[in-house]
Amino acid sequence: MPRLLAIAIVFSLTAPAPAQDLAVLSGKIGGTTPSAMMNVYLRQLAYRALDRRKAEYEKIKTPAQQLEYQRQKQRVFVEQLGGFPERTPLNARVVGRAQRDGYRIEKILFESWPRHYVTGVLFLPPGHGPHPAVLVPCGHSANGKAQENYQRASIFLAKAGLAAFCYDPIGQGERYQILDETGKPRFGSTTEHTLVGVGSILLGTNTARYRIYDGMRALDYLVSRPDIDSRRIGCTGNSGGGTLTSYLMALDERIYCAAPSCYLTNFRRLIDTIGPQDAEQNIFAQIALGLDHPDYVLMRAPRPTLMCVATRDYFDIGGAWETFREGKRWFTRMGYPERMELVETDMPHGFSPLLRLGSVRWMRRWLLGRDDAVTEPDFDIMTDEEMQCTPKGQVLLIEGARSVFDINAELADRLAAERKELWSRSGREKMLDKVRETAGIRRAAELPPASVLSRTQITRGNLAIEKLVLESEPGIVLPALLFVPEKPNGEACLYLHGEGKQEDAGEGGPIEQLARKGCLVLAVDLRGIGETGIASPSRNQRDLFGPDSKDYFLAYLLGKSYVGMRAEDVLVCARFLRGDRRANRLRVVAIGEAGPPALHAVALEPALFDSLELQRSIVSWDAVVRTPVTRNQLINTVHGALRFYDLPDLLAALPAGRATVKNPLDPAGEALK
Repeated sequence: MPRLLAIAIVFSLTAPAPAQDLAVLSGKIGGTTPSAMMNVYLRQLAYRALDRRKAEYEKIKTPAQQLEYQRQKQRVFVEQLGGFPERTPLNARVVGRAQRDGYRIEKILFESWPRHYVTGVLFLPPGHGPHPAVLVPCGHSANGKAQENYQRASIFLAKAGLAAFCYDPIGQGERYQILDETGKPRFGSTTEHTLVGVGSILLGTNTARYRIYDGMRALDYLVSRPDIDSRRIGCTGNSGGGTLTSYLMALDERIYCAAPSCYLTNFRRLIDTIGPQDAEQNIFAQIALGLDHPDYVLMRAPRPTLMCVATRDYFDIGGAWETFREGKRWFTRMGYPERMELVETDMPHGFSPLLRLGSVRWMRRWLLGRDDAVTEPDFDIMTDEEMQCTPKGQVLLIEGARSVFDINAELADRLAAERKELWSRSGREKMLDKVRETAGIRRAAELPPASVLSRTQITRGNLAIEKLVLESEPGIVLPALLFVPEKPNGEACLYLHGEGKQEDAGEGGPIEQLARKGCLVLAVDLRGIGETGIASPSRNQRDLFGPDSKDYFLAYLLGKSYVGMRAEDVLVCARFLRGDRRANRLRVVAIGEAGPPALHAVALEPALFDSLELQRSIVSWDAVVRTPVTRNQLINTVHGALRFYDLPDLLAALPAGRATVKNPLDPAGEALK
């Protein structure tokens, strides 16, 4: 036999058989790809909520109605942030001074919370004052207040006769909250902000709460100075600083004049373009509760407000003009049309020269009473070192300094004690009702039965495998594989894998082994997992927040949790198995990301299930709060859950022996020891 032919024969005898195609979905779902299903579903919910909000706005016709609207929106805003703590001493001190060309600077260090330090530079015009002052919160810059455009805005203000206080936000400049072993920042600003958000969400707060409170305390410092006129205070900032300007101007009445730059658009255009951004820009349930970008303007009326926008900004210019129109109509109805204006430059995102010019002229008009055409002069800016306020360049290197993670951990300690007492006093059933309310999970009896949209069959030896497309609610389909044993033993298993049903469905795998023992197995992709999951767009999103972080935040804006929505999927599938196949016993196996939703479903509806097995799943939200660098835990969070319950409370609520936990993971994705 020729040698080449022999080799070909050997290869044909040893080559593995092609793997079975276990994909269930083919083509589009309701006109969209499976990976876009959740985004389309959530966007439709958002559109309806935004339409309701706009209809509410159009009903406001009188000053009395406007005032009530403002009060209601401010109340909602503060409640959704989690409220603010009582003010503590600032312990502010000037740590450096320098005379510059036509202005002088003072370097400031103060404590917004006890031993939680804020660094800022105060730019002062000539003279003893009292000067009008402008707060300048920074946008997302690595070097914070030292970034060139934020220096230029502050120096321009000082040269134009106004004091300017530019301070570092958390995660920027000298205020990074996660340092490596050399004392250098580990992550960029937006990444760090969302890492702060993961634990904050579980506590019922938000990264924005820290950011806003820092700004309020910076205002406390400004108005405490005898050389600052507390009646003439402004605020301007760009990008992330535009976000903070928008928040602060809506909530702090000391800000008389405001000029947010390169942030305000509206949620309809935001979700249709770049989507939700980092944690501080998403307030829990704000879309559901009727709080859109224009409301930051409406809440502060009729105090002077200038929108600084860029034609080519990724914060959509069309949405910016729609917000401006709402604001202009609102101010006009109040009798102050001249106090609401907009300046647009044909530039990309950034605090570009014409936007700085518009902001400074606006501040001079309303804080100095000078409506002139001042221009930005040429001047030198300072180096990062010249702007530095701390001895070693980072506040966390100050002895005894506390990070936001430390503050969150203290809140977690208090909530843990309160939860223990609450469960003891209230009883299991009442607390499980609170779980339902917090996570947004309806009772199984209230859920529509699963609809089977398609059913095809393949075989594997004497096993029949049905490919099912189940609809758990309009717009949501769950691809599933039903393994039907040759000799059923009356037991059914709902098999949920956080990486998708295909992970353990291969030949000889765990699902097949269960089926060959007589167990009917339904392996399901919960919404946003497996075939309806999305590819990871970046390493940080994949490793730290998961590929679906934008969809998570869109759900968050709607007051929904993925844990809650997926728990309802679990309940719908359990009822399908119980009813369609008449299973006598139903067990659940949940792996990884599917663990928290499955635990909720079983704890809330124990009569549906006989046992639960959690594998490689997180088992404590309290641990998430205490872990600064979590991995893929955003999707597992429920806003405010730790006010009422933790995952161990759900395990403890189950009858003894009903649940087993195998190979649990810590919040960083490592095996618990």
